[in-house]
Amino acid sequence: MANHSSSYPILCASFNQDTSYFAIGTRDGFKVFDSETGTLRYERAIGGFIIVEMLFSSSLLAIVGAGEQPSLSPRRLCLFNTTTGAALRELNFLTSVLAIRLNRKRLVVVLQEKTYIYDLNSLSILDTIDTVPNSKGLCAFSPSLDGCFLALPASTTRGSVLVYNVMELHSHCEIDAHRSPLAAIVFSPNGMYIATASEQGTIIRVHLISEATKSYSFRRGAYPSTIFSLSFGPSTQFPDVLVATSSSGSVHAFSLGLGMNQR
Repeated sequence: MANHSSSYPILCASFNQDTSYFAIGTRDGFKVFDSETGTLRYERAIGGFIIVEMLFSSSLLAIVGAGEQPSLSPRRLCLFNTTTGAALRELNFLTSVLAIRLNRKRLVVVLQEKTYIYDLNSLSILDTIDTVPNSKGLCAFSPSLDGCFLALPASTTRGSVLVYNVMELHSHCEIDAHRSPLAAIVFSPNGMYIATASEQGTIIRVHLISEATKSYSFRRGAYPSTIFSLSFGPSTQFPDVLVATSSSGSVHAFSLGLGMNQR
């Protein structure tokens, strides 16, 4: 895999909803791996892809091309079946698709200034959310049907988050989490908490979704740093753990079971 990626740089990488598999997109195609063993489970060399998202452990992939050939436009979303090796449906948009999230009921498509909510089975549009300019496609999605929320930036000047109930199709709340614009957002696996980091990168905050109240505040460091990713650990087996990676070259792990600002 390492030798192959040197010829074809990785353009995207993502876990499925229960982290049992992960998928990568390169300039050559896309691949699906078993997370536990690292075994290659599926590959297709048909051109470059900038988005590859799985639906749990099923044969369904949502893929978006890198635009290096007309058939793989970044404005076209393809639902692909790995069993048949064929496209099931395609959706075309006026601007580039920046992010895709899905569960067994919903398909979420994030564009720069609009986000579309689809019924996954019929692909009918259920709602359209007008958003602030979101050139990075920043979003978070909780795939649990019991607490199925979508989070999007609500401001370009402050770290405000719009939390939207994807199953009931209404805005749940808006959280003013930071003074600076958002850099990273993530839900806990059960959709109970949302963690955020701003472009300043010094403070990570965790809010309880049901009440939109701040529950934890963790200091990553004293100097500004770019937060690359936030991720919650599996709360079913371990105390809730939140991990952050940043441009400082470090990985910070915080425990939600400890007091404020402990790591």
